[in-house]
Amino acid sequence: MGQQALERSFGRLTMTRIGVLPVLLAFVLPSCGEKGASPLRTPTIVSAKSGVEMALVPGGSFTMGSDRNEEGDEPAHTVFVSPFCIDTHEVTQAEYERLMGKNPSLWKDPKNPVEQIRWSQAAAYCNARSREEGLRPAYDEKTGACDFAADGYRLPTEAEWEYACRAGTTTTWFFGNSPAELGDYAWFRDNCMRTPQTVGQKLPNPWGLYDLYGNVWEWCHDYYAEDYYLRSPEREPRGPEKGNTRVIRGGAWSSKANQCRSAYRDQEYPQFTDVCFAADRNGLIGFRCVRPAPPAPPARTPRAPGPSF
Repeated sequence: MGQQALERSFGRLTMTRIGVLPVLLAFVLPSCGEKGASPLRTPTIVSAKSGVEMALVPGGSFTMGSDRNEEGDEPAHTVFVSPFCIDTHEVTQAEYERLMGKNPSLWKDPKNPVEQIRWSQAAAYCNARSREEGLRPAYDEKTGACDFAADGYRLPTEAEWEYACRAGTTTTWFFGNSPAELGDYAWFRDNCMRTPQTVGQKLPNPWGLYDLYGNVWEWCHDYYAEDYYLRSPEREPRGPEKGNTRVIRGGAWSSKANQCRSAYRDQEYPQFTDVCFAADRNGLIGFRCVRPAPPAPPARTPRAPGPSF
């Protein structure tokens, strides 16, 4: 895939971190990930037509979950996900209000993550962003059903979120097994100012993604089931077919360090009442978007050698 193909999909390519060749390696050779090869550790950052920065994430296999006797995280199991693109930061209030015409956040600041977001509001934003860029919306906004074949935006599956968060690492946090450095990467209970903070102030993970730990919880596409890991497919798991709650990931500004682990999973009702929401999750839930990676160009058939003279 050359620069022109990427520009057709994303509007313009940001070349500040790497060039075109690693993009070719990531998407022309996705089978490398299926064989367990280490994914590219240098982030490839592109700009969507809206101007939002996204990371092109190579597909691959990884160990999802934990065997640390942590409730809901077990067991550790192998998962494969296809290449996808993910926002480098949580959707901001300015980005949300520009498309949706309103800002439901409790702590108003255009550079902060949008919060107090219901799952259905996040899905509606994904569709609005798709329509603006001429992409096919992924969500049926009446049922919440997702068309994963659509080229538009959607919420990450739980597997995609953890894969992007880990960025090829196998430690408890993507920076190691001790939470001592968490404050360098996250706004959480030990260093927050009791409110969400401007996105992108902390250090990113190895794939250039900010605020995966802390700041606000992030909605995933999946319905939640505590025992889902015992029966989930190895390839492209997308959660149970139905449920009462949806998965949230990453922790928030009020979370303990243990709740910000790469494997930690929690849940929330997608359509909570204001009373319940205010009592438990007030100003704690936001989201970021994903979309399928641009298709790899067809393989070129080598030309037969000509006659010798």
